Amino acid sequence: MNVQVPAEKLTAKDFASDQEVRWCPGCGDYAILKAMHKSLADMGVRPENTVFISGIGCSSRFPYYMATYGFHTIHGRAPAIATGLKLSRPELDVWMVTGDGDALSIGGNHLFHALRRNIDINILLFNNEIYGLTKGQYSPTSRVGQRSPSTPMGSVDSPAEACVFALGCNARFVARGIDVQAKELGELFSRARAHKGASFVEIIQNCIVYNDAAFAGFTEKAVAADMQLHVKHGEKMIFGKERNKGLKLNTQTFALDVVTIGENGVTEADILVHDEKNKVIAGLLSGLRPPRFPEVLGVIYCDPAPSYETAVAAQDAAARAKGPGDLDKLMRAGNTWQVT
Repeated sequence: MNVQVPAEKLTAKDFASDQEVRWCPGCGDYAILKAMHKSLADMGVRPENTVFISGIGCSSRFPYYMATYGFHTIHGRAPAIATGLKLSRPELDVWMVTGDGDALSIGGNHLFHALRRNIDINILLFNNEIYGLTKGQYSPTSRVGQRSPSTPMGSVDSPAEACVFALGCNARFVARGIDVQAKELGELFSRARAHKGASFVEIIQNCIVYNDAAFAGFTEKAVAADMQLHVKHGEKMIFGKERNKGLKLNTQTFALDVVTIGENGVTEADILVHDEKNKVIAGLLSGLRPPRFPEVLGVIYCDPAPSYETAVAAQDAAARAKGPGDLDKLMRAGNTWQVT
């Protein structure tokens, strides 16, 4: 008689490698790493079936600190490597770790194709709005006026918005979290893994050396409640210390307004309900920025569609079902010519 022995329950420590973690003291990456270790244990995944792939940057050291398979690739090319792995080994859980510089500059084209193809990989983009590994140059997400070694008078570039970019690439899962919010990050990691197709999670991450407190306007404890909106599907978009602020759809401008319940005739019934399948609302939410608006966190958009590797496998199976091909016949088919 065959007896199925259940795999032992793993803990967060089982997903931590024996490598010394080398990030700057106080870096937000530490918190993200701890959240990932715990999340994988909570999800009951197996290290031998899990792969972390990264590009270049501070965030891309991530695979060294995971007791899973990993591949530290080259600048901007992590999406291409992750795509190839998922196509060849679709049964694996493939995570891709990148930064705002790695993903949205040299890697922008590769990220675009991974998202539009809807390959079943989990993409984590650590956004600290600066190049940390190369000593503080401004990045594609740096704000206008950002002073850095490469922009001593302040950046004049219009910044890229990571979640807006992902939606524009037709990503089917877009979410945003904050490095030190472990519980919320764990929920996002779990949702991302459960989603079949490309999942994109932007993680707001503090660079304590080159861009410290860049997000203090909505992450500091004193202002967090009034400047963070944690959206949940089917729930009203209400926030604030008194839970009396919310987002209302302005039918005149087709934009979102911050309103206060109890003022100017506004009631809770006027507050917009989050529908994560509504791409129009997702587009509006992903573009909201403090201080005029709260930072929108949570799953902004989730509308699954068939994944790329599934479609490729089905096409391959259909071709194989027709039987072996004739390479000689194929090479001689159509227009041919002879050089004399």
